[in-house]
Amino acid sequence: MVPKKGLLARLEEGPVICAEGYLFELERRGYVQAGAFIPRVVLEHPEAVAELHREHVRAGSDVVLAMTYYAHRIKLESAGLQGALEELNRRALQIARGVAAANDALWAGNICNTNFYVPDDPTNHSRVRGIFDEQAGWAADEGADYIVGETFYFLGEALLALEAVKAVALPAVITLAIHRDGLLRDGATPAEACRTLREAGADVVGLNCIRGPRSMLPLLPEIAAGVAPPLAALPVAYRTSDSQPTFQSLQDELGVLPPSLSSFPTALDPFTCTRYEMAAFAEQAAALGFGYLGVCCGGAPHHVRAMAEALGRKPPASEYSPDMSRHFALGDQDFVAPVNRDSHRWL
Repeated sequence: MVPKKGLLARLEEGPVICAEGYLFELERRGYVQAGAFIPRVVLEHPEAVAELHREHVRAGSDVVLAMTYYAHRIKLESAGLQGALEELNRRALQIARGVAAANDALWAGNICNTNFYVPDDPTNHSRVRGIFDEQAGWAADEGADYIVGETFYFLGEALLALEAVKAVALPAVITLAIHRDGLLRDGATPAEACRTLREAGADVVGLNCIRGPRSMLPLLPEIAAGVAPPLAALPVAYRTSDSQPTFQSLQDELGVLPPSLSSFPTALDPFTCTRYEMAAFAEQAAALGFGYLGVCCGGAPHHVRAMAEALGRKPPASEYSPDMSRHFALGDQDFVAPVNRDSHRWL
């Protein structure tokens, strides 16, 4: 058997696509509770997790990312689920490994922002590092190809995650989440933070989550100019803007808001990006030198397929890519009834 090419080898050959955003998609499907967003679905409905992995790979994702986002010790303790910590993590890793093996895909462990990190508190840092060590250790035990550390809005926390990944001798993809002011919460610019992570040993660095294509793309040129590739960019699939640059800041003036009076996170539907917007982002980010691309919260398989096709791929799901030439009114085939032609006049 020919050994499977690893992440870095694949990046040398061209872009790698990684689908993220499982919690939001499975919440929409009725398997995750919005609020805590704890991935109990891994234990309660593992078939739903495996199916979503398969859908993303079929749509063009080169990577199966284990569903261990928000599966860390503090999150599970907050819900009284600390007894399920290792079982949940290992099961998620095993599901990802199984789907990847059946599809010749890479698979990755996943660690994330703890929402517990406090700058300038060594005791806190020790506990956060311990959380990362647990999850990185389980990923290494289960044979992950690499580990993603994601959605860090403190550079200090991202560095702790990187240390944990390097301690288990796996490649590290570390991505940062940039809030409204365009900086990490401990003051670094995205480019400065990515450069610091690269110098500390991260194999791939970049941005993910929080910002949609329109507000993430302007941050990419400075990173590309100051940081050596491979570089990562995985926006949320929501229409953020200069005035509302994060999906937490989006405000729907026309819809009925939930009791929280905020569109985030359960009333974001009106802001969802089209597949064409995600495809354009992939094309533009790749042109800037970003080779590790994907979609985060709000993304779905049709977004992944559109991004893959924009990068010149034809994944299995492309068999069913849109073909408007055969539409009953929009099409141009002979079978389009005369009464339905010139549909722009009446549709």
